[in-house]
Amino acid sequence: MSTPTNPRFNHQKYRPFPQVNLPDRLWPSQVLTQAPQWCSVDLRDGNQALIDPMTVEQKKQMWALLVRMGFKEIEVGFPSASQPDFDFVRWLIEARQIPDDVTIQVLVQARDELIERTYEALRGARRAVVHVYNSTSPVQRQKVFGLDKQGIIDIARKGAAKVRDEAAKHPGTEWVFQYSPESFSSTEVEFATEVCNAVIDVWQPTPENKAIINLPATVESAMPNVFADQIEWFCRHVNQRDCITVSIHTHNDRGCGVAAAELALLAGADRIEGTLLGNGERTGNMDIVTMAMNFYSQGIDPELDISIADDIIATVEACTNIKTHPRHPWVGELVYTAFSGSHQDAIRKCLVQQSDDEPWDVAYLPIDPQDIGRNYQSVIRVNSQSGKGGASYIVEQELGVTLPRWMQIELAQHVQQAAERSEGELSIEAIVNIFRQAFIPKGGHYELASYQTAHEQQHHEIHASLHDGSQLLTLHGQGMGSISAFTDALHKTTGLDIQVVQFEEQALSEGSNAQAMAFVQISIRGQRFTAAASDNDTLAANLQAIVNAMNIAISAGVQAA
Repeated sequence: MSTPTNPRFNHQKYRPFPQVNLPDRLWPSQVLTQAPQWCSVDLRDGNQALIDPMTVEQKKQMWALLVRMGFKEIEVGFPSASQPDFDFVRWLIEARQIPDDVTIQVLVQARDELIERTYEALRGARRAVVHVYNSTSPVQRQKVFGLDKQGIIDIARKGAAKVRDEAAKHPGTEWVFQYSPESFSSTEVEFATEVCNAVIDVWQPTPENKAIINLPATVESAMPNVFADQIEWFCRHVNQRDCITVSIHTHNDRGCGVAAAELALLAGADRIEGTLLGNGERTGNMDIVTMAMNFYSQGIDPELDISIADDIIATVEACTNIKTHPRHPWVGELVYTAFSGSHQDAIRKCLVQQSDDEPWDVAYLPIDPQDIGRNYQSVIRVNSQSGKGGASYIVEQELGVTLPRWMQIELAQHVQQAAERSEGELSIEAIVNIFRQAFIPKGGHYELASYQTAHEQQHHEIHASLHDGSQLLTLHGQGMGSISAFTDALHKTTGLDIQVVQFEEQALSEGSNAQAMAFVQISIRGQRFTAAASDNDTLAANLQAIVNAMNIAISAGVQAA
């Protein structure tokens, strides 16, 4: 055994994860042909991992997104452990916010008083999944609970019986029972199966009324192929396999949450729990957007709508206060951008030859970016690297700002086009004028005249007026912030559904009369438009920038729906 060179970084502290004895494993020969049953846990597992848990308004916003994307099962909270979760579940039921084809799911520990409280929260629901769990791994048994295996089985059986008995008191609801042996992936597979069989024996599911057995990699501790072996072993040995739905809930401690979930499907699992963009404890939950897009890229219907990628990112960021990495699989800002000249050239040549009636086959682009609301502006920038850097530097020096990267890209395109038309060198004055004409157009369709805002906690309202060249229009909107309230007002007045994809503001000077410049990028029906504006009122600069972007969209031919 090698001696560690740094005693503080000592690999000898750790043991290799034990393998599963499954020499006749079948999962490597299987092929995925359809999407699994999806269950979003953004509102529960994702929420509990946030520094600042979601407010009620943020939960409502996340709920609306999940329903819009097509989720049929959504875990909405832990109502017995949290009054806000309890109140949110009650709001969903009492305000009739749950579509007929959507089932809510709630989590509860295997404790009598918590199970009773859970059923109070679910009173009146049309259909609900009650998800009960207890820990089963050796470290939990020995160091946390001080119980032997029989003690763990007794907790599971008692909790399952309580869930069954409480459900019988509410015959008006269609109940589905779900059990998780917490830390399944770190539990001896034989014992995990024994515990699950004990629960199944209590619930007595049938093929028509299945129970869900959820197998979590609570902490990802092994390679994904080992997890697949665990799942296949379980599926072979669990009782009444035709009467249960095998569900998977992986985490990303080793960076393999998606891979482990995909291999688990090959190994016999039916259902996947995860979060949008992978938010969750430690390194996160299984990323449903990534996994769904993996299916999509193989010609399999993911049965979720990821075409609204910009809306997904905007909502998740607003609800979690976590920015999306620009290299995030499939939906990151830089995913479809090629900086290499050879890559740009290959993409451009392939796009010229790509026909609408043939399978997608473009170098460096595994899918068509337009499928998720992106365009080719950041893809086919021929020789844009130097143009982006040089043009941006001149504008920044002249105006005293630092342009956002996404604005640098568009500026480079405008400068490149101007340089090609002039067939010569562009002066500093010409480049600054190009910037102003492209992003701060004069004489646009609308101009901000005035505004007033009011807000209470997360609820914002705005009253504004716009000049349209002939009259003064009054606007009123609501949202989680002044920006979203303003876009809501614009939508009501103009009919344009505007999504703010990016925005940034910078001070141009100091003192009481300091000027601010705002930069914004909006999306209207999948098309992006970028603009800027300056004012000594920061919010006014942001609002006018949005109006400028809208004017640019109108000039480009975008019309209200």
